[in-house]
Amino acid sequence: MRRKTVLVAALAALMAATVAVVAALALHRKSADRDTGSMPRPVASIIVDDAALPEHSVPGTISAKIDVALGFQTLGRVTARNVDVGSLVRQGDVLATLNPDDLQGDVRAAQAEVEAAAVEMVTARATAERTRALVKREVASTAQLEQAERALAAAMAADQQARSELIRALDAAGFAEIKAPFDGVISAVHVNAGAVVSAGEPVIQLSAQEGLEAVIDLPEAALSRVKIGDPYEVWAGFEPNTREPARITQIEPVADPVTRTRRIHLALDDDASFRLGALIRARPVSTGAPLLSLPRLAILNQDGQEQVWIVHRDGARATVDIRNVETSGLAHDGHIDIAAGLSPGDEVVIRGIHSLTPGQPVGRSVLP
Repeated sequence: MRRKTVLVAALAALMAATVAVVAALALHRKSADRDTGSMPRPVASIIVDDAALPEHSVPGTISAKIDVALGFQTLGRVTARNVDVGSLVRQGDVLATLNPDDLQGDVRAAQAEVEAAAVEMVTARATAERTRALVKREVASTAQLEQAERALAAAMAADQQARSELIRALDAAGFAEIKAPFDGVISAVHVNAGAVVSAGEPVIQLSAQEGLEAVIDLPEAALSRVKIGDPYEVWAGFEPNTREPARITQIEPVADPVTRTRRIHLALDDDASFRLGALIRARPVSTGAPLLSLPRLAILNQDGQEQVWIVHRDGARATVDIRNVETSGLAHDGHIDIAAGLSPGDEVVIRGIHSLTPGQPVGRSVLP
């Protein structure tokens, strides 16, 4: 009995110690939670500036103002193509030829028709002159003279028609060659030797080397801030420090059916150092207003209003506040340009924007 009493007392003491430990742990956890809640949360933020970086630009290409698709004016088989992409040509150079056999056969047939018509016309003229003489001597009737005159008129018409067909056949024989209408460079080829082409089918594309321009594509949202004559600067991707001035000369009225963007044409100076087809980047020239951009994930959309979280720092203390902004609609590489609402030097939160509240204390930025 005494042993049972001792065992019960030991169990009671163990349970009391366990309760005390659990209570101490709970009190410690609450204290730790209070301490943690009072610590400012770190933020992922950046300082916006007006640095002229490639991400503030849009890609494009160098193209010619004048592009001509050249083809044959008649059906035939291509026997030779004398140029390739990049070939420099002069006005009048023969670029491609068709098989001339069929065309030359048409020329020979037309020549034979001309000769036969000439013989018929000479015979009809002699008959008409003889009939006139007979009528004067009252040997032939007036009806015979009228018949001879009609035959002469028909022979003369047949002669004119045969000569016209010969001229047409000679012209068609000339269509067996494609000649360069102006100096330029071959920018595309569509047909190889041996192919059969129809009249007007594009065979070669010729681009003028003078009057190069840069072309870029902009979304509809960015077009409200773009107009004819706006200054731009253009540079090659591998030479970001060598920039050429340009101006908007044309905004195509129809959007691309796939990308829903519209093409913008930028005129370059005549002494621009770009090559046809080169890849470039372009950005509008600043007219005093800074060119700022933010990652798309930093933009908060609430009830149709675009907003960002701004970090206000006062010594060691920092809080966040929300601010309305206006984007330009011009996006590039995951960034979007800011048209209004920000100034260079503003600190903007770019991650975790859905878990902040106005006036919330924050710590240092976790981004370098």
